Amino acid sequence: MAYTKIHAITATVNKAVDYICNPAKTDESILISSYGCSPETAAYDFKFALSKTSPSDKNKAYHLIQSFFPGEVSYAEAHRIGVELADKLLEGKYSYVVSTHIDRGHVHNHIIFCAADNINHEKYHDCKKSYYNIRNLSDDLCREHELSVITPGEKRGKTYKEWQAGKSGSAWKERLKSDIDEAIKTAETYEDCIALIRAKGYEVKGEDFGENAHKFISFRPLDRERFVRGSAKSLGTEYTKERIRERIEEKTLTKDKKRVPFPTRKKLIVKDYSKKNLIDTTDDKFANSPGLKHWADIQNLKIAAASYSQTGSITELKKQIAAKSTLAKTARESLVETERQLKDLGQVLKYAEQYKANHIYHVRYKKSKDKDAYLRRHETELILHDGAENMLKRFGIDTKNIDVEKLRSDYNALYAKKQALQKTYKSAEKETADLNRKLNNLNQYLDHSLEQQSADKKIDKNTQSL
Repeated sequence: MAYTKIHAITATVNKAVDYICNPAKTDESILISSYGCSPETAAYDFKFALSKTSPSDKNKAYHLIQSFFPGEVSYAEAHRIGVELADKLLEGKYSYVVSTHIDRGHVHNHIIFCAADNINHEKYHDCKKSYYNIRNLSDDLCREHELSVITPGEKRGKTYKEWQAGKSGSAWKERLKSDIDEAIKTAETYEDCIALIRAKGYEVKGEDFGENAHKFISFRPLDRERFVRGSAKSLGTEYTKERIRERIEEKTLTKDKKRVPFPTRKKLIVKDYSKKNLIDTTDDKFANSPGLKHWADIQNLKIAAASYSQTGSITELKKQIAAKSTLAKTARESLVETERQLKDLGQVLKYAEQYKANHIYHVRYKKSKDKDAYLRRHETELILHDGAENMLKRFGIDTKNIDVEKLRSDYNALYAKKQALQKTYKSAEKETADLNRKLNNLNQYLDHSLEQQSADKKIDKNTQSL
């Protein structure tokens, strides 16, 4: 169980950071983490980000406290939850420092983050809605870590450098073709196949058919700058959009030949009963009321019929569930990887801007005759420059040829990809849940019908013996 509270910092950031990073409270500074800054330079980093925003807003930072129930969580796990909360809340845009205090009766996290983000230089909007978002994120993390929640009334991803560099040669095309083959094998329809390819992290365009549609479908992995056409020349004849659709139809046709066809049924249901759950007729109230039992049986028949009419058969329904589950899983895996890349790239972009903005002070310092005097006048700018340079080197970025606009463009493309993957994941999860409900309805109805038939036969047998 964890509860949260947050307040703005309008005075000195360094005093607040010094307090939360007290070695006596943080197991000799072991339980301290940061993003987009270091605890020692947080005040300078925050000041730099704030310098790009409107001075009318006096909020310099925000102090978020997350407290846990005594004895429920270890120090290390509490700290991990604090870092995960900061990452989910701030999405790699805001610099922060996280510390876990263990000197009191209960473990609690302190998160101090800059009021201005490093990407668009906008102020964090603190309101009731944002607080509820913080509380919900904290509750979700507690559930993931199997902690209690107050209810009202690693696989390491690629670094930015690895992502940016990509792979040379034609190996990436083979991976693309392999991913397309896997999507075709899993998907039941052409549309599902395209969704699966997107969920694997590829950008797809030109997939539509029609008079005004593009001639070729095109694919672009996240680590490539250009699209590759699904043409005979680029990927081979098996990877044109026409052939992809044909391969799915051929696979479906082969399966249909093995399947005993069901007689076609007239659509008589106007109301969509498939969204409902079966009524449990084993309750005593149905046994004591034949009329109510008859009504419930009719409702259950309608629910089962609606579920059946929309799917065709239980076998087909299970295949649809498998396809949508695969889509959701694939989208989720790609989403996690994209979020990791986005986090790395957010830091690179932040430090690239910080480096370029303060590099002139570094140059002048090198040329100055009285370096000590110059250092006293421009200590902040020089610290920011050196800190940014060191961080960029850790990411493998060449500071001589750094291109901030290109980095920003890469970040925006990744962020758009993240949003698309989130939409795909949520949609696939919802469709999977809907299909599972229909399957449960059919299974329950068929099981109940078999039990009823068995009971009727037993009654007939007893009657005949009399």
